[in-house]
Parts: sequence; structure tokens; C-alpha cells
Amino acid sequence: MDVVELLPRLHLLRFPVGQAYLWHDPDTGDSTLVDTGPPGSGRPIADALTALGRSPSAVRRIVLTHFHEDHVGGAAEFAALSGAEVFAHHLDAPVIRGELPGPPPVFEDWELPIHAAAAKLLPVGGPVPPEEVTELSDGDVLDFGGGARVVHVPGHTHGSIALHLPAYGVLFTGDAVAAAPATGAVLLGVFNLDRDRAVASFRRLAALETRTACFGHGDPVTAHASQALRASADTYGPPR
Repeated sequence: MDVVELLPRLHLLRFPVGQAYLWHDPDTGDSTLVDTGPPGSGRPIADALTALGRSPSAVRRIVLTHFHEDHVGGAAEFAALSGAEVFAHHLDAPVIRGELPGPPPVFEDWELPIHAAAAKLLPVGGPVPPEEVTELSDGDVLDFGGGARVVHVPGHTHGSIALHLPAYGVLFTGDAVAAAPATGAVLLGVFNLDRDRAVASFRRLAALETRTACFGHGDPVTAHASQALRASADTYGPPR
């Protein structure tokens, strides 16, 4: 796992598949983890915090953007290590708790080889469910980053969420938006349940005022993110 400082308060945690983000509020000493990587990531995340001079117990909350295993895989392990509360949208929470199966994506033909290659990099077996998941809804505000607003962005999954920190111009998109690995171009996330809803969600995020956009896959945009998101969103045509 690679750890990259994006801002004094913000670190990127990069895994073989996907990434998570660590936000720190120095005024309270509390930290927040947005997504947790694939199964087995809990201990490496805790070790990364220690290397940064912080205790895992400083992480008060884990916010999961959606139920896919490369985002929720480390949640149960890290929650047990840190005592952090786990949050997710109420539509994805039953899947994360292991109460319901997660619906599979509706793949575009060109996505199939990409998905197969990514699956080879994931550990065998699904994630262990967290003991508890606190449910969120659109418009909820969490107590970090000057007030982190939950933005429901269905399409990738039914309960996908983004987090917008207006006080700092930071947006965590989950897999609603991504960046191309070769070029860094901003684009619609892949492996969606409903492409039309995903495009509408992308446009909703592009309308926000954002300086730094943090994606579930691909390098973040660390300046003028609103312009990059809007330019990309404009290239997607009307619903098919």
C-alpha cells in the first residue's frame, strides 16, 4: 500500500486495486477514513497511521462509498482495531452487513477484460462484514472537514455516495467518477448497475464547487477540479 500526501489534512492510500482516503482534523485530533481497500487492508491502514504519527484510535469514523469489496474489504478489521464507527448509505448497508447479496454490474462489452484483470489482483474470498453499520441518507452532514455533506449518487450501486467538504473544496466521489490510469482524464466510473443514473449522478457532482476531487480509482485532481469534472460530464450524451 502506498501513502501519498495530497493536502496537509489529506492522504491517499493506494492499494493494488482501488484506493482510500484519510482526512485529519487537527483542531480536534480526529481522523476519518473514506473507504478501506480490499480484504486484508485493515492492518496495513493501521500501520500507515502509526507511520504518520497518529494512533488508529484517532480514526473516529469510516465512511464507505459503496458495497464493492475493493472499498469495504478492510472495514471490519480496521473498525475492530480502531473502534471507529462505520457509515454507509441505507441502500448499500444491508449488503455491507452481509444481509443481502449485492447486485452485479451491467457490464459494457469493453469493461469485461478490465474487470477480469482487476479481479485477479483481489484476495480470494469476500469481505468480512462489519459488526455494525450506521445508515446515511442524501443530505446528511457528518462532523468532519468543516461539515461533510453526503451526496447520494446512484448508478454505480443503488446506495453509492460521495462526500463534499465545501469548507475545503474537497470531493470524495467513490466510483461515481474515475480517472484514466494512463492519461489521468476524468471520466464516468465503470462497472455500473445503471449507466443512465450514473451519468446523472456524475453531472450532479460536476455541479459542485470543488478544488480537489478524490476518486475511487485513478489519480485525484488536486486543482480546479470543478472545471475538469464539468468538461468531462458535458461529453456524455442524453440517456440511452
